[in-house]
Amino acid sequence: MDIQFEKVMPHPLAAIQHSEDSIWGHDVSLRAGHKILLNAASGKGKSTFSTTIFGIRRDYEGTIRFDGKDIRTMTTDEWVTVRQRKMSTVFQDLQLFHNLTVAENLHLKNSLTDFKTEQQMRKMLATLGIEHKWEDRCGLLSMGQQQRVAIVRALCQPFEWLIMDEPFSHLDEANSRLCLQMIADECDAQKAGFVLTSLDDDNRFPYDYELKL
Repeated sequence: MDIQFEKVMPHPLAAIQHSEDSIWGHDVSLRAGHKILLNAASGKGKSTFSTTIFGIRRDYEGTIRFDGKDIRTMTTDEWVTVRQRKMSTVFQDLQLFHNLTVAENLHLKNSLTDFKTEQQMRKMLATLGIEHKWEDRCGLLSMGQQQRVAIVRALCQPFEWLIMDEPFSHLDEANSRLCLQMIADECDAQKAGFVLTSLDDDNRFPYDYELKL
C-alpha cells in the first residue's frame, strides 16, 4: 500500500515554521515496503503524524491517500480492514490495558486475526527479555518493559505498514537494537514497510530513506 501526502498541514502546526524538506505542506510518498526514519524535533508533529495517518485525527488541510484513495472518504468498514490487516502502530503513550496481564493484552490483539500462536508470542517476549512477565499486569511493568510489550503486540497482526512513534524512548541501546531487529525481520517476512519517528538521527539501522517534519 502506497501512502501519499498532498500538501498536508495539521491545523495545530500551521503557525509553526517548517523546513523546505518537511513533509508538512509538501507532496511526499511513502513507498510500499520501505523502512523509513521520520526525524523531527520535539513539537514538530511526530505524534500528530501517527494519529493522523491512522485516521484518528482529521483536523488537517490537504489530502492523505492510501493507494490513491482519500482517507477522508473511507468507510468505517474500510478503516476496520486497514487497522486489522494493513497498518499496525505503536503509539507514544502505548495504550496498553494496564489492568490486564501481558498475556491478556497480546491475546486481545491477536484474537482479531489469529495471526500468531501463543508460542510465537512467548518467543518474541523471550527474545526481548520479558517472557517471565507473561502473567504480570502491564500497569506493574517498567516503561521500558511496557514499550517492549507494545512492540510485540503491534506485531500480532498482518500489516503492510508499521507506524511507530518514538518506540524506544525508554530502552537502552541493547534493547533498542533487539527490538529494531525483530521489527525489521517481521516486516521482511510480511514484505511490509515501517515508519519510525525519532527526535534525531538514528544510526542503528540502514533505513531506506529519511524524512523530516
